[in-house]
Amino acid sequence: MLPHLVPDNILVAVAIIAGAFFLLTYSANFLVDGAVGVAFKLRVSKIIIGIVLVGFATTSPELAVSLLAAINGKPEIALGNAVGSVIVDDALALALGIIVAPMALKVDSRVLRTTGLFLIAVAIGSFLLAGPIAIPGRLNGCSAGSAACVGRIEGFALIATYFVYIGFVVRHERRRRKAAEESAAAAGQHGGDSREEEESEELAEHVRPGGIGVQIGWLGLGVVGVVIASEFLVQSAEVLAERAGASPAIIGLTVIAIGTSLPEIATNITASRRGHGDLALGNILGADILNILWIIGASAMANPIQVERQVVEFSFPWMLGVVALMLLLARHRHRLDRWKGWVLASVYVVYLVLTVYLFFIA
Repeated sequence: MLPHLVPDNILVAVAIIAGAFFLLTYSANFLVDGAVGVAFKLRVSKIIIGIVLVGFATTSPELAVSLLAAINGKPEIALGNAVGSVIVDDALALALGIIVAPMALKVDSRVLRTTGLFLIAVAIGSFLLAGPIAIPGRLNGCSAGSAACVGRIEGFALIATYFVYIGFVVRHERRRRKAAEESAAAAGQHGGDSREEEESEELAEHVRPGGIGVQIGWLGLGVVGVVIASEFLVQSAEVLAERAGASPAIIGLTVIAIGTSLPEIATNITASRRGHGDLALGNILGADILNILWIIGASAMANPIQVERQVVEFSFPWMLGVVALMLLLARHRHRLDRWKGWVLASVYVVYLVLTVYLFFIA
């Protein structure tokens, strides 16, 4: 994370936010181009690239902010940022991508059966670890009297689960491709199935010139840009929030969660407008899983997260509800029509209003 570079001045903070938005837009273009290029050169489906690679890249701001918050003894910000980012990703980032897309986004039913169910499972599991089955003890870093805690043991379990998930995704993708190649060979064809060929042709139309190294370079440039832009956005948002007298809980659940989710928002809008709906959805699913397993886990490993029960009992059920709603809408006809985007966006507005009322006004 960069040192604090934004002065305590509202006008300067607003100007920096405008400039960071400009940088973020171009960086998101580079990130999407690089991801599509890598997918084409490695012959990996775009949705796998979205889940594993782009999701990890675009959650870098969340990881940096949550880790620093945990180390500096601000657990509400660390946990609120991770949980709040899941809500922002599903109810705002994906919604905006659906709304601006030139046509309804198609949904891969295979992904919903695997990644979607896994996402629900880890969301429920993290809720249980934060409250009902938190482990008190010196080794875990959770005091016996803490209302809610995600300690080192829970953090390690979350991180281990993430690596198991990545291994499953890679293995499943390899088996799928092997089966497709064997099926094509048995049918006397010289390549993969028609779906694979269509996907390859679609990718080729959007790949920048150059080999795999050039594509990785575009991806890396995009990642650096979105991280730097997001950092300035978060710092500026913190200045505005502090001048308004906001509490740490609302900063983590709203301002910082929105700020660190801007890469997902920009990436999804860009990908959806270019017709890469599967990349957009894969990015959201991957980012959600990373926020729950990697970011909460790493923050808890760095410094056990002990927060008020009110924060957990409000934020986690909202996270579960938004994730479930997003998956149900995606399962309906296996497409994301524009009206579904408006439904998700409306839900986020309700969540934001309730958060401000409970943690700031009440």
